[in-house]
Amino acid sequence: MPMAERPLAAGGEPRQWPGPAEASGVLDLALRVGEALLASGESAEDVEGAMLGVAHAYRVYPCEPQVTYTLVAISYQPTPDVAPLTAERAVRRPASDYTRLAAVFRLVTAITAGEVAAEEARHRLTVLLGRRPPYPGWLLVLASGLLAGSATLLVGGRADGRAWLVFGTAFVAALTGDRLAALVARHDLPEFYGFVAAATPAATIGSLLSLNGLHLRGSVVITGGLFALLPGRPLVAAAQDGLTGFYLTAAARLLEVLYLMAGIVIGVMTVLYLGVSNDADLTPDGAPGSTVNPPLQLAAAMLLALTFAVLLRTDRATLAPVVLNSAVGWTTYAVLAGAGVEPIVATGLAAGLVGLFGQLMARYRAMSALPHVTAALGPLMPGSVLYFGMLAFVQGRPEAGCSWVGRACATAMALAIGVNLGGEVARLFLPASRPAFTSRRPTGRHRR
Repeated sequence: MPMAERPLAAGGEPRQWPGPAEASGVLDLALRVGEALLASGESAEDVEGAMLGVAHAYRVYPCEPQVTYTLVAISYQPTPDVAPLTAERAVRRPASDYTRLAAVFRLVTAITAGEVAAEEARHRLTVLLGRRPPYPGWLLVLASGLLAGSATLLVGGRADGRAWLVFGTAFVAALTGDRLAALVARHDLPEFYGFVAAATPAATIGSLLSLNGLHLRGSVVITGGLFALLPGRPLVAAAQDGLTGFYLTAAARLLEVLYLMAGIVIGVMTVLYLGVSNDADLTPDGAPGSTVNPPLQLAAAMLLALTFAVLLRTDRATLAPVVLNSAVGWTTYAVLAGAGVEPIVATGLAAGLVGLFGQLMARYRAMSALPHVTAALGPLMPGSVLYFGMLAFVQGRPEAGCSWVGRACATAMALAIGVNLGGEVARLFLPASRPAFTSRRPTGRHRR
């Protein structure tokens, strides 16, 4: 946000500048707020807005916040003849915790409304950052398995005995992958190798199911594993930052997505190659994204979004709105796809509605839109399309593989751009009721 758009003192009246000690304390508070929001996946623009709102609330202005991928910094210079105060923090271990994100958001709202003194704000921030996660570890592991299992129902569209056996198989594969990824993390290996390890069990079990003659559709197990692993949160954040002018941050987040996707592809394709070499029938029954049993697939989409929200540590009060939003998104996609609309276009339009309703829910509840949106996009992720691409490559059809992978990338971008556009529509045409620190202006988005 350019300095010309920064808030000024009321009426331009002279004021007393805070002393260095007071200003340093406020800058540290703003940095800690920015660090907490950025670590939870908030967009760079909203992180800067929150930092600016905190500093302005305690009369520390003019100041210049800056967010670049995992680095938050802020500089304060009251007059040109005074040396600036500058501080920065690095986000070492980003982790999705939407309960913490919502709590920090509420705290910043109270700060910008003038309801909290600086010392109390620092204490409250320390307390909420020290809280235990909202869900126990075993529940997160269970949620990862249910996410993969619900994806098999969403993709397969069946509820017979074999379908439930496939559900259970995908559940076990996802649990195994989660434990392997945790083992990799405990040895301090890069996250890339964790995704390689997590993608392997579903591909292995799916290939084995396709070899035993039981016709259990191992391809659906593999696709369910892909839904459980696709990095939807950083993808949405990358598109948000790119569309709002934070190009360096967007490029870094997009590169993160590409590396994680490469890990998934390597883990799956290695096993797929072995399966195809041993005559495993891994070809899916229908086209990706087909609507076979709408009521069942709608229920599966809602369960997928619920488990995804739990994995993102969304607070319990937000789970119901997330599930409702996912139902709106998937129903929109199913209706449009059934009417013959191009799947990529249908995905973008459905994501636009998810973004719009997510923004409305966030305004009504006076909190961040991110928890209402990210998990709701889970059922629309291009897991099936990506599987078709990988299978084509291992079957020796590189042209078809490139085409499917291109469609998967286009679908992912349609998701990210659509959800951002839906949020912008809410901001443009609906009365603003969000806190001042997140307000936007039509200019000033040409950033880093």
